[in-house]
Amino acid sequence: MGQRFDRSCTLVALGGGVIGDMTGFAAACFQRGVKFIQMPTTLLSQVDSSVGGKTGVNHSLGKNMIGAFHQPECVVIDTETLNTLEDRQLSAGLAEVIKYGLIQDRAFFEWLEENIERLMRREPEALSYAIERSCQDKAEIVAKDEKEAGLRALFNLGHTFGHAIESGMGYGNWLHGEGVSAGTMQAVYMSQLLGDLTSEEVARVQALFERVNLPIKPPSVADMDNEAFLDLMAGDKKVQAGTIRLVLLKSIGQAYVTGDYSAELLEKTLTDWR
Repeated sequence: MGQRFDRSCTLVALGGGVIGDMTGFAAACFQRGVKFIQMPTTLLSQVDSSVGGKTGVNHSLGKNMIGAFHQPECVVIDTETLNTLEDRQLSAGLAEVIKYGLIQDRAFFEWLEENIERLMRREPEALSYAIERSCQDKAEIVAKDEKEAGLRALFNLGHTFGHAIESGMGYGNWLHGEGVSAGTMQAVYMSQLLGDLTSEEVARVQALFERVNLPIKPPSVADMDNEAFLDLMAGDKKVQAGTIRLVLLKSIGQAYVTGDYSAELLEKTLTDWR
């Protein structure tokens, strides 16, 4: 505003997911909406947050609770920027890549099982393929459900648990992808308790996360007890009429959204998977 920008301006988000979310939210709000361009520089932002039009900022009571749906004019991805990332940041991004295989793309999950070390070595061809495949998987669902009225909620696999971890432990102490990894394993374990996943499938998912050095267990009870966990989950955006709706798996490559589970089962998941 100090520079007298008008509605013809275009904002550019050059950076990771936080930069993209903040810039997109600013673009959505400034003069009731101006154009913006996403230029994501982290793996997580390239495969997830820059694609689909979600923007927002965190609040002490919940992650991404203040925001808007505002589509970028375009997304420009340069995989060379990934060479600037610390290993921990690269691993965090791979949590979201793995998620796409789990929710709707079993063949991609199997490709990841065969090629995950290539991604960890940052081989350009493997990275380009994984990023393009992830974006294709996301775009396919966003085209059908831009504002998360139903199908798009599948992208939240592990996120209700994961967001609680991020909030409970203080933003920045656990990276988003680390929370998603541990949260996904909680959802996977709960899916096994419901009789949908076999122990072998659980082991496959766990092994893939471990191969990219991601946490598979949430914080200990001493750091975050079940009551605190449930309280944070109850503030999630996906809660409907007081019910915490979770994304669970029928099988690897087939996710669904449900609130049809017992409180005892959720409590058992939080207790057992530590």
